[in-house]
Amino acid sequence: MAARVKGGNAHGISNMAWADPYCIAQYSAVSEMNKPYSSAGVRKRTPDLADQPVDRHSALMSSPANPLTIRELAAFSRKSDGPGLRRFGAHFGLLACTGWLILTLENPAALAAAVLAHGVAMTFLFAPLHESVHRTAFRTRWLNRLAGWIGGAVLILPPRYFSHFHRAHHRHTQDPERDPELLTAKPVTWAGYFWLLSGLEYWSRAIGGLINRARGRIPPALVPAGQRGRVVRESRAYLAAYLAAIGLSALAGVDWILWLWVIPALAGQPFLRAYLLAEHWGCPAVPDMWRNTRTTISNPLVRFLAWNMPYHAEHHAHAGVPFHALPALARRLAGARQAEAPGYAAFHLREAPDLIREGTGL
Repeated sequence: MAARVKGGNAHGISNMAWADPYCIAQYSAVSEMNKPYSSAGVRKRTPDLADQPVDRHSALMSSPANPLTIRELAAFSRKSDGPGLRRFGAHFGLLACTGWLILTLENPAALAAAVLAHGVAMTFLFAPLHESVHRTAFRTRWLNRLAGWIGGAVLILPPRYFSHFHRAHHRHTQDPERDPELLTAKPVTWAGYFWLLSGLEYWSRAIGGLINRARGRIPPALVPAGQRGRVVRESRAYLAAYLAAIGLSALAGVDWILWLWVIPALAGQPFLRAYLLAEHWGCPAVPDMWRNTRTTISNPLVRFLAWNMPYHAEHHAHAGVPFHALPALARRLAGARQAEAPGYAAFHLREAPDLIREGTGL
């Protein structure tokens, strides 16, 4: 769970600054702002500390020309329920509209378009799932858990397991030996590229992984021994829920699960795969988070569906900053990122062919 750093407010920062467990550097920086009281009962003040650069605390990123100060980072990291509720409501409003179209349209072409739109919106529930494991989708803990449960159910990616997977990814980004995202190598052939983009590789891995974890087969390096039981129980609960939903649907003689989940999920997953490939593929295997992660310039619709995660270098550099603050963070740190794509189509049309020819698998 996210660490809470409590204390006074000598520099105008809120009494509770949140630090994300994925970003040790951020925790160190914010904790500097919350030194304990002296023996005399008065907080030791360092008037200029809030204006010290955050990046001097970190060995995991190169320092931008004009780095964030601790005061700025604390402000960017401030959490709120409002932006998440509005984004989640809008996302589900879109799904309600596309779902209604699927159930009412009769024209085959229009129905296919509705299924595709529903599938893309649904698979991008990965975005609130991702935010929830960072505890940044909302300030309220149970709202983060709810968002994680919903996104995890849609994608067959239970949030407790995903939090361990994703934490390791942030700690070891682009490390060929320790980044779990690299357990699935990036494409080195065109056949591998299209297989990955199809989404079928993901679904086979997701379903197989869920069954294995439900049977207690969990990679020991990924999940600590004390958490393995919870991951197993979570996997069994998800598996039971899926089987129950399928059974009840069959008994009731309705095919809503097929049309509102299974078919759209298959149709939408390629778009999520294309989006995720751009985050790190081809970035160097170095610890520097401004170099090993790519930000992709995109349009408002993609930023809406992805909860601003196209600003991915900024997210990795300061993983405790909520999604709604990432655009402002990117503007503040303009010029810091060293890997950038001008768009997702441009990345796949221009950079992917070169990366396949290079064949590094990173």
